[in-house]
Amino acid sequence: MAERFEDLRAWQTARTLTNEVYVETGREEFEDDLVLKDQVRRAAISVMSNIAEGFESRTRPQFINYLGQAKASAGEVRSQFVVARDQEYVTQKDLEAVFDLAEKVSRQLYHLIQHLEQSGESDRVHELPAEYISH
Repeated sequence: MAERFEDLRAWQTARTLTNEVYVETGREEFEDDLVLKDQVRRAAISVMSNIAEGFESRTRPQFINYLGQAKASAGEVRSQFVVARDQEYVTQKDLEAVFDLAEKVSRQLYHLIQHLEQSGESDRVHELPAEYISH
């Protein structure tokens, strides 16, 4: 059982995604586009934060809702990196690296949401299978 949100694989992937977004947006190409830089960083942080907030709520409906918001934010990161690529702030390789992480966390969140929706005996989240937790 995950006792901390930091133990969730999806949160760990979201953390890696956020760090990658910070690396990419820290480059000089983003220097003059503070709006896009800020927006994509906020979206990446939102993935991590929504997973954490939902986990800490400890109620199944709230957790599922927050996981859905996290998944939506991962899509936002992908969309914003397309803008960054179109503006030539990042290379195709950089875009693909961020896309891969954002898609990975989206898949993890999708499966976790499916699990929570299908195994709802009560409104409280008691245990998650090992496949969602890193040790």
